[in-house]
Amino acid sequence: MAVSTVFSISSQMLALSRHSLLSPLLSMTSFRRFYRGDSPTDSQKDMIEIPLPPWQERTDESIETKRARLLYESRKRGMLENCILLSLFAKEHLQHMTEKQLNLYDRLINEPSNDWDIYYWATEAKPAPEIFENEVMALLRDFAKNKNKEQRLRAPDLEYLFEKPR
Repeated sequence: MAVSTVFSISSQMLALSRHSLLSPLLSMTSFRRFYRGDSPTDSQKDMIEIPLPPWQERTDESIETKRARLLYESRKRGMLENCILLSLFAKEHLQHMTEKQLNLYDRLINEPSNDWDIYYWATEAKPAPEIFENEVMALLRDFAKNKNKEQRLRAPDLEYLFEKPR
């Protein structure tokens, strides 16, 4: 027990001495690290924006292939909230959508480069750009309201893909 007490005290002293040695260095501005948004004078010249190719409607795929692709893309998003929301929405609506609606949905989930934008538009936290204000967005917003108070904690299992359409 005496050894562990000595070890504990010596490690505390070492930490204190390290802090006292480094504290003058930490106060110097040349060693400070800023994160984006921390400094009002940050020019953000060090930011790299990766250009994304523009969205293009796929005219060369069958409607069955489009539905399968959109189902996959609805399930595999960049954030869990959209994985759940869009995969459940796709489960309920994709099979009944017309080709025009499928194209609108394709544009909605694939043109914006930020998944948070889609989530905010669907939950009406932010207004959607005019180009996305259409019947599919209205369906998605209505679905996001969860009027039936369903428990939506995860994406649906894939067994429903093998059921006969209703």
